[in-house]
Amino acid sequence: MSDWRHEYDSKRQSAEEAVAAIPDGAFVLQGNAIGEPAALLGAVADRARAGGFKSVKMASLLPTKHSAATILSPDVADVIGWVSLFASGADRAAVRRGDAEFIPIQFHQVPRVIREYLEVDVALIAVSRVDDRGYMSLGVNADTNLAAIEKAGYVVAEVNQHMPRVHGSGWVHVSEIDAIVEHDEPLTELPVPPVRDEDAQMGTTISEMIPNGATIQLGIGGVPNAVARSLRHHRDLGIHTEMFVDGMVDLIESGVANGSRKKTHVGKAIYAFAAGSKRMYDFLDDNPGVEVHPVDYTNYPANIAKNEGLISVNATIQIDLTGQCCSESIGAEQFSGTGGQLDFVRGAFDAGGTSIIAFYSTAKSGAVSRVVPTLSPGAVVTTPRTDVHYVVSEYGAARLKGRSTRERAQALILLAHPKFREELSRSAAEFGYLAG
Repeated sequence: MSDWRHEYDSKRQSAEEAVAAIPDGAFVLQGNAIGEPAALLGAVADRARAGGFKSVKMASLLPTKHSAATILSPDVADVIGWVSLFASGADRAAVRRGDAEFIPIQFHQVPRVIREYLEVDVALIAVSRVDDRGYMSLGVNADTNLAAIEKAGYVVAEVNQHMPRVHGSGWVHVSEIDAIVEHDEPLTELPVPPVRDEDAQMGTTISEMIPNGATIQLGIGGVPNAVARSLRHHRDLGIHTEMFVDGMVDLIESGVANGSRKKTHVGKAIYAFAAGSKRMYDFLDDNPGVEVHPVDYTNYPANIAKNEGLISVNATIQIDLTGQCCSESIGAEQFSGTGGQLDFVRGAFDAGGTSIIAFYSTAKSGAVSRVVPTLSPGAVVTTPRTDVHYVVSEYGAARLKGRSTRERAQALILLAHPKFREELSRSAAEFGYLAG
């Protein structure tokens, strides 16, 4: 046996044993989204219930079902303090109640913030099987994990045979890990969002704005999925994205996205984290055409800009008549996080390409307009009006970049649902955007 194998065996232990070494009062950073280490989170919650902690603080971006069932369970809330870097369905209620803290942050800046500003004592990560050189892959989540490993004084890796081994720079060696826990469990799969008529309309509109040979970034949800479906007749597309989704598998397997015209990482699809189906996770495993990298690489605007003509597609919750986009809160209530939207809006423009912000014209079954005279009280400006390039609703597309407030108001009113246009026109006139 080689030295790393001896080291691996010496570090292997149960989840309970690994968690027992976490000091009371520690700040624990855990893997994000599909990269949650399920067994370790369960062991932390069990130790909290048994009185093994007086207090501990934990943090991540986009916690999912394993966090919800363990460390975010109400019965341990008095012991486990939660810090959210991107509110999700698992923790937004705690943020709303004030039972959790929220850190506003752009996605590409998170690794630097971890290294310089957060006092991280422990990192809990999920990794793939080990190879014959002692390396494990971060698989679906290289985004912030490398920074966490570098900063933490105690690093625990949960080795899961279901985690894909992905090419790129998301590798961790046995020597970098303090404790190893083996736990095999299928990765969480994201349900396919229901298809809405508006999705197909916007998917077609946006696909017509994407030329052959373009590099694309797609966000999550019905509209990006519809865009991917609408691109099936395109040629030579590239992928440089923060999130890898199922629609991208279809584009690659069909030959539509071959990366042949990219200026950097030619022939490779690049991502920071992935979430979707088992089919997608299997596709990523040992696929030389796909690479995972930390988010301070994938989302750094200057790196995005190296992809000449890149097209980014993201969504917003509410947009005002001047183009300010609130994509993370409903009024003052934190609904999600800043994420990488602004990273790609700026990177796409600097690439000489196009950023597209998509939105449904209404919310609450048509009762509320998403185009509003001014953002709701307390609403967060995720993408400033100075950065917004193109906007799309089911009623069409409009360019805002380089246009006056009058021209923006006129264009946005036409993207609103018809039943709200008269009211929006009156407000625009009151604000001096339109002639009275």
